[in-house]
Amino acid sequence: MKKIFYISILAASTVLTSCDDLFEPATENHRQIEAMWEEPSYAQGILGNAYINLPYETGPQSDLATDDAVTNDMSSNLLRMGTGSWAAEMNPLDQWTYRYNAINFANIMLENSAKVKWAKEEMPNKMYNDLFNGDAYALRALHYFYVLRAHCGYTYDGRLMGVPLLLESVDALTAKDALNVPRSSFVDCIKQINSDLDKAAELLPYEYVGNVNEAANNALYINKYKAQGATPAEFNRVFGSHQRGKLNGKIVEAIKAQVAFFAASPAFNEHSGVTWEQAADLLAVVLKRINGVAGMDPNGWKWFADNSKIDAWNFNMKDHPEAEPADMLWRGGRGGDATNLEEDYFPPSQWGKGRVNPTQNLVDAFPMANGYPITEVASGYNDQDPYTGRDPRLNAYIIVNGDKIGGYGGDNDKTIITGTYGDNRNAINREMGVSTRTGYYMRKWVRDDVNLNPNGKSGKKHYTPRIRYTELFLDYAEAANEKWGPMAPGPLGNSAYDIIKAIRSRAGVGKDNGDAYLESIKDNKDKMRELIRNERRLELCFENYRFWDLRRWKVSLNMLNEPAKGIQIEKLDDGALKYTVLPEVEKRVYKDYMYYGPIPFSEIRKWNALEQNAGW
Repeated sequence: MKKIFYISILAASTVLTSCDDLFEPATENHRQIEAMWEEPSYAQGILGNAYINLPYETGPQSDLATDDAVTNDMSSNLLRMGTGSWAAEMNPLDQWTYRYNAINFANIMLENSAKVKWAKEEMPNKMYNDLFNGDAYALRALHYFYVLRAHCGYTYDGRLMGVPLLLESVDALTAKDALNVPRSSFVDCIKQINSDLDKAAELLPYEYVGNVNEAANNALYINKYKAQGATPAEFNRVFGSHQRGKLNGKIVEAIKAQVAFFAASPAFNEHSGVTWEQAADLLAVVLKRINGVAGMDPNGWKWFADNSKIDAWNFNMKDHPEAEPADMLWRGGRGGDATNLEEDYFPPSQWGKGRVNPTQNLVDAFPMANGYPITEVASGYNDQDPYTGRDPRLNAYIIVNGDKIGGYGGDNDKTIITGTYGDNRNAINREMGVSTRTGYYMRKWVRDDVNLNPNGKSGKKHYTPRIRYTELFLDYAEAANEKWGPMAPGPLGNSAYDIIKAIRSRAGVGKDNGDAYLESIKDNKDKMRELIRNERRLELCFENYRFWDLRRWKVSLNMLNEPAKGIQIEKLDDGALKYTVLPEVEKRVYKDYMYYGPIPFSEIRKWNALEQNAGW
């Protein structure tokens, strides 16, 4: 790992600033670390670097190397990766540099926070120290989780290894000539992440709310700071709602549950020491706080599409918490009015690049509205009328032939024709690098009220989901089914069956027949596993889960290498449409060691203590 110099330190405006969009980048700053001791805003800015590097994507990335999507950008490294060029020196999903940079900034805070003059008064100074230490522990754990997921794996001698655990800053390690650090075991990495999360939970409030009298903050004040002489005003000054958007106890609980769920998965559980029961227990803690299935957001399946609420949502809406999206346990700031997502993903007739092309594989995974998979006779599926009577989520997430989106004077106004008979660049393979390669465009993430017309271009606000309750419900359903089967309620009081029924019902699936398909498999653990995995695929599509899910499930190599398919739609002389599946729009070429990612080749060359994962 190369030495990290302290540049581009973020100069946050003040320790007390609102966290609507957390930290904004400032001019490069080449000052020494000791300067943070006298300047709390400078100290806060150091930790802000770990926030700026949070490991969450806006829009699909890893999906483009799976059976869910391809890109029409023929120069994409993700295209190269999925088609056989994934290597230790060519890894577009590499997390090493960004995560370790963030970890280093967290370590700097932990080494220096007690020296910082956060406030003139004794109690606020102590509370600020606790706050930023808690922040640093949580950030270090989060970044370690993501670097572990991307780079853990089995070495040539059969050990499940994690990543180097650097618990001191680069400067501190350099001073001791101790930067050449070997990888720790997977188990030790999980233990360290959990240790950091536990420390963070001791120091952070469950939520940042308006005042100490609100329940989420009351316990921390009463149990810890009141006895030390802190006043409610001092507590609110440090832990009040102006800190919203940062890591808190609620988020820490969720991350800990995610870590356990990951470690309990088939690719790791033989050697991780983490069980499905342990994962279910931790997930239940999080989900019980919203009353389990009863608290599931009825609009959680279309979080990106409620434009009026997106415009109204704000981190500082302490007087109107009901306006916050109920499915978002943690999300990013809305930012300003923007068009970048639509520029990338809109079809070309709406001045977009159409970069993400969903596959026929994914389209086929959506059941009929009656809940039956399209492979079941009872579904009533007609492959020559494939979009009629389908799961409503299909049209919510994917633009199919004849759908509408946008409509600000573009070609054919709103209607998108992807068939070969289309008369503009929306048609399949009409123009390389612009048109769809599969017969589909992506609708998820974008707002259809964004106008890309050069004569009247106008953007809208967006936000990035970081942790959604929908994901956690699906996690629990998977863990509960693996441990107890479909119908046992487990520690949440809701079974895998209960959760899947609620998720499908809120989208309108099976509403006219009592979800007869789900009822038919509710006592079959294997069939329920298939359904849970498929519901996860649908609900979380284009949110960067599929690539990692396939690997943690340790699916067959044939499934990893399932070619990306498309659909060709022709208009016959009589006006009827003919649908023909394109069996291989893009190959998937993965080898048997690619369930686990590589250690970057540059790091292997640099540090002789590092071992590479087998096969790389």
